[in-house]
Amino acid sequence: MAMAHVAAACPNLTFASNTHYPWQTETDEIGAGGRIPIENGCVRIPGKPGTGIELDYDQLARGRERCVKLSCRKRGDEAEMRPHVDANWKRVLPIW
Repeated sequence: MAMAHVAAACPNLTFASNTHYPWQTETDEIGAGGRIPIENGCVRIPGKPGTGIELDYDQLARGRERCVKLSCRKRGDEAEMRPHVDANWKRVLPIW
C-alpha cells in the first residue's frame, strides 16, 4: 500500500510503480483482512488513515523470524521475472 500511495501522490508518474506484491504468497501478508485486490492493474487507495491497512502483528513477527533464519541474502530477481514476465530476463544494473 505504501507504493500505491506514493504512485497516487505523483501526478506526473509516467511508468508503472514497481511492486513485488503479485508474487508474494499468503504467508508474506502482514495486513489483516487478506490480500489487497489488484483490478485492471490498479489498487484502490483506501480512505483510512495511514496506508489504509491494519497490520497483523503476529504475521509480521513470523515474517521477521523467517527473514532472520533465511540463509540466502542475495536477491533472486531472475528466478521471479523469468516465469512471470520474460523467459530471457536478466538483471542489469544501471550505470549512473
